[in-house]
Amino acid sequence: MAHYLITASYTGAAWAAQIENPQNRIEVVRPLFEKVGGEIESAFFAFGEDDLVLIVRVPDNVSMAAVALVASAGGGVANLKTTPLLSIEDGMSALQQAGSLTYTPPGS
Repeated sequence: MAHYLITASYTGAAWAAQIENPQNRIEVVRPLFEKVGGEIESAFFAFGEDDLVLIVRVPDNVSMAAVALVASAGGGVANLKTTPLLSIEDGMSALQQAGSLTYTPPGS
């Protein structure tokens, strides 16, 4: 299964609703990931540009896109970003494969 880094910010209205009635929203969105055969490995509140940071495992890009679309369409989060992650082992394989490739940049 593929790993993804998800970052997002709550809207002002979502923060207001959370302050009025705090809930663990991870438990609310967990079934979205489970429905596509995935899981939330870890989730955090964050300071700064993003309010939420999640590491998730999902079977494929299409499933991840479906979850991201549904979460974005709900209107409670903004600036949702999904970044595919490579394991160190896959990164090493990519480096080894890159060593056998050649590329000529424009203007060369």
